[in-house]
Amino acid sequence: MIISQQKPLNDLLSSLKGYNKIFLLGCGECATTCKSGGQPEIAKMQQELEAAGKIITGSCIPSAPCVAAKLKIELAKNLPALRQSEAVLVLACGLGAQSFQDNDRLGLMVFSACDSLFGAVMDAQGNFFEKCSMCAECVLNETGGICPITLCPKGLLNGPCGGVNQGKCEVDNQKDCAWILIYKELDKKKKLASLKEIRKPKNFDKSTKPHKLIMK
Repeated sequence: MIISQQKPLNDLLSSLKGYNKIFLLGCGECATTCKSGGQPEIAKMQQELEAAGKIITGSCIPSAPCVAAKLKIELAKNLPALRQSEAVLVLACGLGAQSFQDNDRLGLMVFSACDSLFGAVMDAQGNFFEKCSMCAECVLNETGGICPITLCPKGLLNGPCGGVNQGKCEVDNQKDCAWILIYKELDKKKKLASLKEIRKPKNFDKSTKPHKLIMK
């Protein structure tokens, strides 16, 4: 899940300066879940923009705006409103905004209402936690399912640094050291022997951006 949060209203009004007819595009998945681009947020954004003198031509919430097929269905349904618009304000992560840019055939200005923060898992209480850095070279099989690239501020691959103190990270002493967590998990699963293996430095060629995956 991509976690996003809305930009300050004044920043959005600054970006939208010179554009009066605005179409609002939300997201039915990630942005709805983290409350940055669902139905309540679309309604509130419309109210705030209209109070600032903008004309909202329409809105829609594709189930997943980052998926072209799903986005195009909603855009087709709202084509008359889009034709009346000068710009589209996307209440979703950067993927949603760029997906609209890629699939827009009207040449509209596209603005992002949100800042993309991180990829996360959601716990039973609805809180979000970053767990994966999407580094393209996963080590979870060797580290007991705990990612040192993400949870260790230094991204260490072969155990804790010299700054670990009573199991806590030297960068943030309120956080458990990632490698202490890995040790405990491997000990519990009787896999401590794997810690003796020296892991080579990551191949950063694999994380060169932008990525692509061509489906045949």
